Amino acid sequence: MKIAEVIRHLEAIAPPAVQESYDNAGLITGQPDSECGGIIVCLDATEPVIAEAIEKKCNLIIAHHPILFRPLTKITGSDYVQQALIRAIKNDVAIYAIHTNLDNVIGGVSGKMAQVLGLMNIQVLQPKKQSLEKLYTFVPTEYAEVVRQSIFQAGAGRLGNYSACSFNSNGIGTFTAGTGTNPFIGEVGEAVKAKEIKIETIYPSHLRSEVIKAMIEAHPYEEVAYDIVKLENEYQKIGAGVVGELPEAMEEKVFLKLLKEKFQLQVIRHTPLLKRQVRKVALCGGAGSFLISNALTTGADFFITGDVKYHEFFDAHGRMVIADIGHFESERYTIELLQQLLVEKFPTFAVLKSGIQTNPVNYYFEV
Repeated sequence: MKIAEVIRHLEAIAPPAVQESYDNAGLITGQPDSECGGIIVCLDATEPVIAEAIEKKCNLIIAHHPILFRPLTKITGSDYVQQALIRAIKNDVAIYAIHTNLDNVIGGVSGKMAQVLGLMNIQVLQPKKQSLEKLYTFVPTEYAEVVRQSIFQAGAGRLGNYSACSFNSNGIGTFTAGTGTNPFIGEVGEAVKAKEIKIETIYPSHLRSEVIKAMIEAHPYEEVAYDIVKLENEYQKIGAGVVGELPEAMEEKVFLKLLKEKFQLQVIRHTPLLKRQVRKVALCGGAGSFLISNALTTGADFFITGDVKYHEFFDAHGRMVIADIGHFESERYTIELLQQLLVEKFPTFAVLKSGIQTNPVNYYFEV
């Protein structure tokens, strides 16, 4: 199996197009056409993880965080990033990062957190704007169904839990075929009026090439007329954080105990408890304080994330509890998620979880 096959599978789940502009997800070292001898998944592709991969004969590391995040002008081994890159390249170890693109899909990092807590009715907390496009195309009446089904199969026409959504209107198309053409209707030089159906449908922006290719292949015309319009509509399947509901409401301290147990926490930093039942919970893996206002808007009782700053805790306004469980701790199940996604697709292939503890934060408790 080629490394490219693994990448294609992961990018079908978490498309690179949905990563944030500041991010550096993707193949960081290695060549996609190399044979894949084994995969190891981790949060951080540090040098000890690369040594572990070499020892276990895995030449592909799938990491959540990109080890190379900022541009380098030198690679001399002067810091942990350069040391890791040198070791990986010397030993032909490919590193692939799946970062904010995995954060921004509903079944990604935050969705996994929600699953661990047993939440139901999960929705994206901050849906991404400008992630949808609308396609208009014009098809001879008798070919409309063929073209519709082709673009639906390519991923167009989905609205929430509805599929095959489109709007169709009848009209008359006009054209005159020029010299050197092979018109489907009429003759060269003839002014043609043809009964056509205008098909309108939407699709996620990252599927544009697949949808357009499917449309052109199914369309009978030599030259296919179509329009693409970028939409401001929010795409409910793509975006940051999630919000969901507990199966049953519980007291705040009981919920904190559940949170501590499920995420194997030593400590939870949180705002004052509000002496009310917890039912709706918002979550964001990693650093998610930018979603505090979104969590408040949903009416969440708790917002769980990491890396919350002192003054950001005040933004709870006494309306919900903000719980900072730590960056690493909030993402610890991402390793399990990545392994599951790969094993489901490649059940006979070696996909290992890294045993290296990469959390740089430690806690001291005096006994």
